[in-house]
Amino acid sequence: MPLQSYIMQPTELLPPALSELKVPAGFAVTRIAENLGNTRILALSPKGDLYVTRREQGDVLMLKNSGDTFAAPVRVASRSGMHGIAFYGDTVYLVTVKEVFTAPVLEGGNFGPLKMIISDLPDAGQHHDRTIAIGPDNMLYISVGSTCNECIETNIENATMLRSTLDGKKRVIFASGLRNTIGFDWHPQTGELWGMDHGIDWLGDDVTPEEINKIEQGKRYGWPYIFGNNVENPRLIPSGKLEKSEWRKTSVPMVLGYTGHAAPMQMAFYNAGQFPEKYRHNAFVAMHGSWNRQKPAGYEIVRINFENGKASSVAPFLTGFVGPKGQSGRPFGLVVDKQGNLLFSDDVNGAIYKVSYKGDEKASATPLVQTPATSMQKQAAQGSGVPIAMLRSETGVRGKQASKLDVSSPAFENGEKIPDIHSSYDQDASFELSWSKGPFGTQSYAIIMEDPDARPVTPVVHWVAWNIGKDITTLREGLQKQDRLVDKAEGMDGMMQGQATTGKIGYVGPKPPAGDPPHHYNGYCAGHPARCQP
Repeated sequence: MPLQSYIMQPTELLPPALSELKVPAGFAVTRIAENLGNTRILALSPKGDLYVTRREQGDVLMLKNSGDTFAAPVRVASRSGMHGIAFYGDTVYLVTVKEVFTAPVLEGGNFGPLKMIISDLPDAGQHHDRTIAIGPDNMLYISVGSTCNECIETNIENATMLRSTLDGKKRVIFASGLRNTIGFDWHPQTGELWGMDHGIDWLGDDVTPEEINKIEQGKRYGWPYIFGNNVENPRLIPSGKLEKSEWRKTSVPMVLGYTGHAAPMQMAFYNAGQFPEKYRHNAFVAMHGSWNRQKPAGYEIVRINFENGKASSVAPFLTGFVGPKGQSGRPFGLVVDKQGNLLFSDDVNGAIYKVSYKGDEKASATPLVQTPATSMQKQAAQGSGVPIAMLRSETGVRGKQASKLDVSSPAFENGEKIPDIHSSYDQDASFELSWSKGPFGTQSYAIIMEDPDARPVTPVVHWVAWNIGKDITTLREGLQKQDRLVDKAEGMDGMMQGQATTGKIGYVGPKPPAGDPPHHYNGYCAGHPARCQP
């Protein structure tokens, strides 16, 4: 199927006259800062001071709140690749390409010494704009884009949303198949996480759409094989010869789509009282603007309308940055301040704008609410407190003693420590596994490996595999970490692997916290637990 794509980058112009920016009746736009350089992500401290990251300069500027205006910028942090920023009380969180830092926020708004709490985020490649936020559940969420336009990633943490403890010591893949979700936020009423993902380039002017997704734990959002309303990408074949139709069955379609290549950036729900009632609990997204289409799109602020907690429509809210002569700004950062103004940055001309409501409609009468943590906590607790596999009714006695298999590994004896090379502290390689042949009528085998000693999630699943042929009784060491395995010589053609509790596919080695006593690892059909210690 022939495809035609274009490269069209409008000429860069000076910042527009404010009269050129179009907003709905009753709204006014002012420019509150300019000549700041590569202004990217915006954040407000609990005191109302405004902070902006600058990727090209690798730093953070503070614009101190002085009533209805902001003071001149002051540099408060500097690290190569600085991009995402979030506040938690009197602590600031900052993210570069591979690191997450924290620092105390001092009395005057400056930052104290930076402390690195994460140092091993995946390599960036094409998408190196990491963003970060603190959820209503007091957990750290980190968006990690793909390294490419469309490819099979070698690091499973690419193209994901990560969820981490605030100290950075424990993290999981919250959701995957997200090509580059720079903008995300929590609905003020439901507490559910929503984000806007960048579609794949080079498939045509209007393909693929920019995706509005409700992002939930353990879900997969299609990339790189599926996009939009679960449309198959014609240019890429899944690893392990997995049919795209099978991948589609496990992919969550977008809730809404927007103009292809418009490039969604920072996103914020409106949970303030200045704008009219109809804007309450809607979301705003800064659209950076296209380059991979013939007619430019984006270069605007859009509003996502939510009804009963679900995105129902999306449309431009502020326009005027692009025209026949070129583009006069590329919106990027976006935040709602304490007065209910909408602030956004232009990273080309280094400006920050404020959108206020001055019209006659009554301000929102809906009381302000604190975003509930229930939804995120409930998702995090999925699979916690359930019976381990060997104690489930499906695997126990059903009128007669269930058949058992003798399972062993040459890597360790029952009750011994699992060698370090099979732990996530070291090589994270699956161990060789053998079992006795199943009873007459056996059609296939499945493997479940769990840690019943883990806290607070119990049990933690380390390995799920199924569709293992009836004639297979041995698995070699170091299996591929992918959905479907292909090894006809060993009879493993078609063996499937699922997600572990960490969100990773395939075998995930033990990694109990340092200082914990040895954890037990139960393997269904293994008969006896093994032991592991860090």
